[in-house]
Amino acid sequence: MPAGLPIGFPPPTEDGIIELKFYPEYRAVTYTHTGQPQYATRAAFDPLYQHISSNQIAMTTPVEARYLEQKTAVEVSFLYPNSNINPQTIDPNVKVTDYPAMTVISAGIQGAYSWENYQSTLQELQNWLHQHPEYNIVGPPRRLLYNSPMTPEPMKRSEVQIPVELMQ
Repeated sequence: MPAGLPIGFPPPTEDGIIELKFYPEYRAVTYTHTGQPQYATRAAFDPLYQHISSNQIAMTTPVEARYLEQKTAVEVSFLYPNSNINPQTIDPNVKVTDYPAMTVISAGIQGAYSWENYQSTLQELQNWLHQHPEYNIVGPPRRLLYNSPMTPEPMKRSEVQIPVELMQ
């Protein structure tokens, strides 16, 4: 992970582990991709990179992809290092959003950022939640991607997460 994490973010979940994690509130620049979800991060890279470059905002890791209820929309975000950054310019193709703190169930992956890896890991999390009915799903699944495209596939780290809350 050459780039740093946003302030307060926990380290990546280890490969093959499922764990509960807490994330603080954060600010991000987001591009919404409509179309085939497996191409969302590739389509989003240029407009997101242009935004952080033109506003002199440091690159952080991870890149976040949120898979919305409608199966053809994916929000891909570059996360700001901290929530106090205010960009000077915002292109109409992106939006700057403040996200609230959240608790997630997370599964770590080491290997290719393939659509198949995402789907099989999401199924593992859904199975885990079925066995743990004390948790309620409170948001769409997301994927956190920690490495650059130049990282060899066997070395790439990612996570699949589902936002949850403990049922009262």
